[in-house]
Amino acid sequence: MEKKRLKSLLKSTALVLIGNIIYAGTVKLFLLPANLMSSGTTGISLVVNHLTDFPIPLFIALFNIAALALGLVFLGKKFVMTTVFSSLLYPAFLEVLNRILPEDLFVTDNMLLNVLFSGIGLGLALGLVIRAGASTGGMDIPVLILNRYFKLPVSVSLYVFDFCIILCQTFYHTAEDLLYGILLLLLTSIVLDKAVLLGVNKTEVKIISDKHSEIRSVILSEIDRGVTMLYGEGGYSHEEKQIVLTVVSNRELAKIEKLVRNVDPGCFMIVSTVREVWGKGFSIDKTYK
Repeated sequence: MEKKRLKSLLKSTALVLIGNIIYAGTVKLFLLPANLMSSGTTGISLVVNHLTDFPIPLFIALFNIAALALGLVFLGKKFVMTTVFSSLLYPAFLEVLNRILPEDLFVTDNMLLNVLFSGIGLGLALGLVIRAGASTGGMDIPVLILNRYFKLPVSVSLYVFDFCIILCQTFYHTAEDLLYGILLLLLTSIVLDKAVLLGVNKTEVKIISDKHSEIRSVILSEIDRGVTMLYGEGGYSHEEKQIVLTVVSNRELAKIEKLVRNVDPGCFMIVSTVREVWGKGFSIDKTYK
């Protein structure tokens, strides 16, 4: 048990490290050189930097520390302990990159490419951190406080804050920049959703056939996946039916379809995607009798 906990901790730590490195690298290589509008703590730091020339990494670090203090008061010590590591890594990595890379570094001067890679990088980075069970801190904390004490939906509060932060940047950006900023926000959200679910999506297969026993046996022996037998009734015939239910990885779908069709070419098969699966063979190692 201790070995599994250590392995899980190391995996989570690695994901947080990699996520924050990608986040800082994306900001340094694509977002800042292209002068893109951004949301969250980075967006606030861009506004402050424009008005006062205050260093962006230092502002992010101070803002995150202040947010952590709020989190400690309103959300408790346990939340802060899971957030502090990730909150301080991003500004630290960004400062390191600022010191080792040229200030005027441009990977590309194509605005659409900068928006595209900024959205992919930010979404992937946030997705990795969230998959590790951590939080990036910053603007996440005020949103969670509002949710706990005023029951405001997290997604709604987050979008309102992001809209206000981007709106503040419109005073020194063009209307075209605003469109790029909205595109960046949408792209980041899409990639974030995909990154959180990357590798955890599975395929659920339901098979209705008179040869359910043979199909059950071939799945157990050839696919090495668990099977659950469901009982139903034909809507027209009122005949009792047995339904074979199994969950497989996306790569195993073609194999299971071929095997089942070989047993009963006329079977009724329903295939659907499930977002996540917990249990033996997926989140827990299999045990064989």
